[in-house]
Amino acid sequence: MRIIRDNGVQSFIDLLKKRASASIVEDDIQRTVRKIISDVKRQGDRAVKRYTEEFDSIKLKGLAVSQKEIDTSAKEAEKEFLKALRYAAQRIKKFHERQKEKSWGFSENGITVGQIIRPINRVGVYVPGGKASYPSTVLMNVIPAQVAGVKEIAMCVPTPQGKINPHVAAAIKLLNVKEVYRIGGAQAVAALAYGTETIRKVDKIAGPGNIFVAVAKRMVFGDVGIDMVAGPSEILIIADKTADPSFIASDLLSQAEHDEMASSILITDFEDLAEKVHIELARQLKNLKRKDIAKKSLRRYGAIIITGNLQNAADFANRIAPEHLEIMTQNPSRLLPEIKNAGAIFLGPWTPEPLGDYAAGPNHTLPTGGTARFSSPLGVYDFIKRTSLINATKIGFDRLAGTVKTLADVEGLEAHGNTVRVRRGKL
Repeated sequence: MRIIRDNGVQSFIDLLKKRASASIVEDDIQRTVRKIISDVKRQGDRAVKRYTEEFDSIKLKGLAVSQKEIDTSAKEAEKEFLKALRYAAQRIKKFHERQKEKSWGFSENGITVGQIIRPINRVGVYVPGGKASYPSTVLMNVIPAQVAGVKEIAMCVPTPQGKINPHVAAAIKLLNVKEVYRIGGAQAVAALAYGTETIRKVDKIAGPGNIFVAVAKRMVFGDVGIDMVAGPSEILIIADKTADPSFIASDLLSQAEHDEMASSILITDFEDLAEKVHIELARQLKNLKRKDIAKKSLRRYGAIIITGNLQNAADFANRIAPEHLEIMTQNPSRLLPEIKNAGAIFLGPWTPEPLGDYAAGPNHTLPTGGTARFSSPLGVYDFIKRTSLINATKIGFDRLAGTVKTLADVEGLEAHGNTVRVRRGKL
């Protein structure tokens, strides 16, 4: 990992910005995804099956995963896993229940205004299933949609070996998702967005995936809604002299092992800590199964930033706007008001980031690539629509009529003003 002083922080932030956008704009990927989407729109199931055979090496007869197959596969999951899955689901649901919004309204001077809250009717959930299985993704995407009241959830899960993963199947069964398809990649996103003979199009797509999935989601946005375009994983840790170097190293590696593009950063005002963390990283890397991936990640996008004080650390963190931010200082809550931009904040030495990934309750789908400056974690609010409501009596109309006519006339919109004039008998 590189060591950076205060004056080198901006160049490192610039590197992170390039990392976040580089693969998304690659011409080859753009062309490939655009063709896949076009083919699925024109050819439906036939194109989906062809691309699934090409990318996943599996020839599909049908796209749907039967309930019998889900039940059978789920039986292979270990009892300890099932217990953990149920407990995590309970905590995630309990957290998201508190995000629910209610319709509201108020009346004043003959005018009633308000907001109607309704769930999105049909949502597509993408669950990665290529190199690994992610039952936690099922929980984090389906539970807030169900809490919001979404009636229809269509899930896409790639099955490169032809069989749905038992742990993913167990999560699907636990949440009672009935509509599941064994497809992935850009073709799955296109099928959800535009529909095929088998899959009815959805109103919004949620869930992470590889670069082809991310680009496809960006391309279909506007025809359907999307949750966000997720980039490589990130962690930033602010630590002082009281922090345990072994804790810091383990937490940095928890993100570095994701992939070579992941970013792991430590910011500290205690120079001696940097050397101790370096030693711990080397020690813990030796026995890490994904050490080659973690090493590349740390070398490319890892950094230890040594700064003069914790205020500077907070300022740097806000400029980076990380997906995950851990604060390991003597009094983490004291620094919390200074943090303006972060996807999720983890306070103290006993709150490692993976608690949020799996079981604490808040959603683990978080803004990446600096988008925490203006974006939020996935939540119930992503699966609802807000509709404004206006109801004016004759008295209320009279109170607003002059104001409306004046503003319409200033903007040169005569017909707008005429809606007032005709009701006043002056047209």
